[in-house]
Amino acid sequence: MMSREHKFETDAIKTQMERSEFLEHSTPLHLTSSFIFEDAEDMRASFAEEKERNIYSRFTNPNTSEFVDKMCKLEGAESGYAFATGMAAVFSTFAALLNAGDHIVSARSIFGSTHTLFTKFLPKWNIETSYFKVDEVDNIESLIQPNTKILYVESPTNPAVDILDLEVLGQIAKKHSLIFIIDNCFATPYLQNPIKFGADLVIHSATKLIDGQGRVLGGVTVGRADLIREIYLFSRNTGPALSPFNAWILSKSLETLGVRVDRHCENALKVAEFLETHNKVALVKYPFLKSHPQYELAKKQMKQGGNVVAFEVKGGIEAGRQFLNQLKMLSLSANLGDTRSIATHPASTTHSKLSEADRLEVGISDGLVRISVGLEHVDDIIADLKQALEYV
Repeated sequence: MMSREHKFETDAIKTQMERSEFLEHSTPLHLTSSFIFEDAEDMRASFAEEKERNIYSRFTNPNTSEFVDKMCKLEGAESGYAFATGMAAVFSTFAALLNAGDHIVSARSIFGSTHTLFTKFLPKWNIETSYFKVDEVDNIESLIQPNTKILYVESPTNPAVDILDLEVLGQIAKKHSLIFIIDNCFATPYLQNPIKFGADLVIHSATKLIDGQGRVLGGVTVGRADLIREIYLFSRNTGPALSPFNAWILSKSLETLGVRVDRHCENALKVAEFLETHNKVALVKYPFLKSHPQYELAKKQMKQGGNVVAFEVKGGIEAGRQFLNQLKMLSLSANLGDTRSIATHPASTTHSKLSEADRLEVGISDGLVRISVGLEHVDDIIADLKQALEYV
């Protein structure tokens, strides 16, 4: 595990590539598809991996390497690889580590596209998934089969912001020699470090809070060096690499992650507290609300509660749509973790393809609304929510 020399915010700023002969203060962009060799022997040795150097930007690039190095240091990981999107990171990680006939045990509450990967695409290669509910961790061991290879969860979950006990899951994975993978997208390495609790790999959609401004797509997987080596070899040959430009953006964004997430969390807690007192709201879920079912666990695992608040509008699916239609400042978007506050109604949008029974099983009621709380002044965010709720 990579040791941290400084505090989080310092490492996020000071971890960068070596300066060129121009002695630039801020990291330059390396917009090149390939790199040249000194001679034929240099080229041979480089392709034979006898030298550690850049060959082709589908493999590595100084900008992507800097971004990965930062993420490894911030997560306490040995190694990593960066991808074009968060879902490229998820798919490539599973595709690299699984063989036909392998089995996954996963929490049922996962991102919709990950669920589709598990239920529609991986079965094409005879890879099956067994689900457990977030409140049924005691059932995990009964789902483990001789061919089970991976234990996978998100915490906090999307969109219902449930919390799973990472330490308990890590112990189960270790007991059964499973690869333990955590999607840490909602928390970021600033709020939570799953490797400390036994995770072997940590995945992020860097599109979200890591970029934080809704500009670029990106993903990253960090963790055990031996597993990252397999992911690198798969990705080097299949091509889901992060572009150097997006890597440069994301590496610069990490420099402000701490201060941004502090404000996101401060705003989100105030929004959650407001919603909890509103008579048009049936339920509010936010990890650092004392009413959250896993409040004590969230306090143990996370520095703060994150920027996502889930709440149920009284009146079901039509009330949820009506609420969204009346918002004036908040954006209606599929993204989250942006400077701009975003509202999403999962039952009619992101999770509309699931049956009602499947939605309810993962905590997505007809009236559930997910708010990605941004960096606007919290009084303005609350004012917009308040006026929209008047129409419900």
